[in-house]
Amino acid sequence: MSGVRLPAGFRWERLKRDHPRQQFRCGDDKVDAWLSASAWQHQKKHLSVTKALCNSDGRITSYYTLATGQVDFDDLPLDMTRRLPRRLLPVAVLAWLGIAIDRQGQGLGRLVLAQALRDCHDASETFPFVAVILDCIDDAAKTFYRRWDFQEIPGHPYRLFLSYRQLEAMTKGG
Repeated sequence: MSGVRLPAGFRWERLKRDHPRQQFRCGDDKVDAWLSASAWQHQKKHLSVTKALCNSDGRITSYYTLATGQVDFDDLPLDMTRRLPRRLLPVAVLAWLGIAIDRQGQGLGRLVLAQALRDCHDASETFPFVAVILDCIDDAAKTFYRRWDFQEIPGHPYRLFLSYRQLEAMTKGG
């Protein structure tokens, strides 16, 4: 995961007001609507940050949104919380991730997730957290994230987590 290489002509950009957000289509109305109507506003309010992967024409081919949050101590498995204080615990949140319909099935999702996790790991140097969490929108998304060793939060089958230790091992393993 150390060097996330993009296809030629692609570049990451922090979401800007003038990005063509309304043109993005991934096949899920909620994911499209978030980018189109909410991502910029949340970023302006410092609630989250969205990174857009743009092609050479400036079109958004994929994106992800990161935020910070907290999870209840009791929501995480005992083997992870054994030596942690019994309180709300800090987490990184992978809030949204979308791949344009015409780019799906080409391995771009793997690259986008790798970059999102790289950003989380880099941020952990300043803002520590115990896990990366996310909420899956459907079974296909859950299957995708499970391939990356995300696990279910007990009692919440569509909320998944990746412990910081796992993230660090992935990053160091390169």
